[in-house]
Amino acid sequence: MFSVIVPVYRNAEFVPQLIAEFSAINAIVAERYAMPMEFVFVVDASPDDSFDLLKEALPRAPFQSQLLLHARNFGSFAAVRTGLRAARGDYFATIAADLQEPPDLLLRFLDRLVHGDADIAVGVRQGREDPGVSRLSANIFWGFYRRFVVRDIPPGGVDVFGCNRRIRDELLRLEEANSSLVGLVFWLGFRRCEIPYERRARAYGKSAWTVRKKINYLLDSVFAFTDLPIRILTILGALGFVVAGCLAVLVIVMRLTGQIPLAGYTATILVITFFGALNTMGLGFIGSYAWRSYENTKKRPLALVSTARSFDGAPEPISDLLHTGGRV
Repeated sequence: MFSVIVPVYRNAEFVPQLIAEFSAINAIVAERYAMPMEFVFVVDASPDDSFDLLKEALPRAPFQSQLLLHARNFGSFAAVRTGLRAARGDYFATIAADLQEPPDLLLRFLDRLVHGDADIAVGVRQGREDPGVSRLSANIFWGFYRRFVVRDIPPGGVDVFGCNRRIRDELLRLEEANSSLVGLVFWLGFRRCEIPYERRARAYGKSAWTVRKKINYLLDSVFAFTDLPIRILTILGALGFVVAGCLAVLVIVMRLTGQIPLAGYTATILVITFFGALNTMGLGFIGSYAWRSYENTKKRPLALVSTARSFDGAPEPISDLLHTGGRV
């Protein structure tokens, strides 16, 4: 079985298109690989009616499916984890519910996994039909991520991936709070391949992947996978020590030569301010590591499911969803 995990948040308008495109993929997999598919939809406490629309549509869809609802919003990576844990397949893949990643990417993932070419297949964006500001922020984000967090990650970043059961099981063993699922995929190693694709334009609404969420994700990744903040703090401390020493020598020399009647007030304030700021920043860095370590010691579940349903799939594909404008 091939299991596809679909995190859902504010995607009600996409439900008819999801059913239609996934139905086509299901038919191709059945014909090409003689393999059943299941789609695991994980609604991350979406404030719209995504869950209700899926609950009505999935019983009439021509593929097997599961519908899970989080008790509250835990984030997209937690939703993917929930889906991976519930999935029953031998091969797995993830895809966003906004369909900006083309669904035929799932077939390319499965092809590499079935033939044993790789244990992990990651989707690599070769281009994106996004607004200019969005492209710029994404390039800066993934450039920093690649330079300082995970150097093996492709230049365009990774949002979707496929894997076999061994990788799924290893991922679920890594129950780290405030971490990065993509970072963990690359941390695992194993045989990995890259599948290039063109990111499609978003058909409806705005992405929930805001700048604030990107910054939080970047910080989680930095503190989870690198000691970069500690190294920066160490370098700044060494530089501050050198600067303070030079200023002290300068003040002493000027005092001995009579160029100043008293030790400089400005130099004293600069030294106090610099080391005070450095100390505060250091406490922030250390506190961030300590807080994340403490969160992991609590062993709380990374997500809670309030509702779970399974559907065996209708014998015939549904067609009336294509013209309902997002309502079933």
